[in-house]
Amino acid sequence: MRDIDVLVVGEILADVIVRARDPKPAFGQAEHYVDSVDLVMGSSSVIFACGTARLGLRVAMASVAGDDALGRFVLASMAERGIDTTAVRVDPSHPTGASVHLVSPTDRAILTAPGTTPFVRAEDVPAALLGRARHLHAGAVYVLDALRPDLPSLFRAARAGGATTSCDTNWDPTETWDGGVAALLEETDVFLPNEAEATRIAREQNPEAAARTLVAMGARVVAVKLGAAGAIAVTADGRRASCPALPVEPVEATGAGDSFDAGFVAAWLAGRPLEACLALGVACGSLSTRGVGGTVSQPTLGEAEAALRAASIPW
Repeated sequence: MRDIDVLVVGEILADVIVRARDPKPAFGQAEHYVDSVDLVMGSSSVIFACGTARLGLRVAMASVAGDDALGRFVLASMAERGIDTTAVRVDPSHPTGASVHLVSPTDRAILTAPGTTPFVRAEDVPAALLGRARHLHAGAVYVLDALRPDLPSLFRAARAGGATTSCDTNWDPTETWDGGVAALLEETDVFLPNEAEATRIAREQNPEAAARTLVAMGARVVAVKLGAAGAIAVTADGRRASCPALPVEPVEATGAGDSFDAGFVAAWLAGRPLEACLALGVACGSLSTRGVGGTVSQPTLGEAEAALRAASIPW
C-alpha cells in the first residue's frame, strides 16, 4: 500500500537565525544588539519535508536526532506539520546538530555543528516504510558521511520496488565535488542542485552545459536553481525548460532551494509537464523567503498557484 507520497532521508538540524544590518561579531567580549534571533527548524532535508507536506503531500522522515531539547523541538515541529517521524532514531550519544546563520540584508555566514548528521545510515530507512512510499528523496548528500556510500543501493532498492528518487547534494564541505555522487546519479530520477553545485560537480562553467552533463551521467531530470535568474531543467530525452524568478521582496532566504525542491517534486509526482514543475519549484522557493527561517513562509499549493497567476507564469 503506497500511503506515503514522499519518504525523506537526511539530516536533522535546528537553525538559529541572527538578523542585523551588520551581524559580524566582534571578539574581546564586545556586545552588539541585533534585529532578531529566531530558533526554527533547519536542514535541507527537514525544510524539504515541510515544504512537500505544506503542498498537501503525505510525508515521512527517516533520520537521527539527539536526545535533547533541539531534537525534541524539531521533531515536535515536524509532527505539527503532519510529517510521520516514527522512523527518526533518537541517539543519546550524539547531540542534535545546529546552524547559526548570521544574516545581513545582502549576505550570510553560517556556523554549523553537525551533531547526529554524520551518523544517519541506510539502516535507518525501514524496508517496510520504503515499500509504502511513492518517492524517496535524500537531502544534503555531501554531509551524510555514513549514509552516502549506501545511497546508490538504497535508491536502487526504492526504484526496484516501484518508487522514484530525487536528491539535492547541497555544498560539498571538502570541495572535492565527488563523494560517490556519480554513482548516485545513475539511480536518480530528479537531481536538484543549484548553479554553483551543478557546475562544480559537472566540471562545467555554464549551468545549462552542467545540467546536460549531469543528465549524461545518469539522472533522468536535472533542475538547476539560478537564484534571481529563476531555474532551468533538462531531461534525458532532450527536453529543456526555463522559468523566471517571482518578484518577491525577500525577508530571509534560508532554505529557499529546498522549498524549490519540494515544489518541483510535488509537481513531478503529479505528472505535470517539465515547465510546470519548474514553475511550482520557483514559486515555492521564492515565497519561502517572505519570513525568517526555511519553513515559516512555505506556501500552500493555492498560494503558489495564485503567485504564478499574478506573475503571468503558466502553470
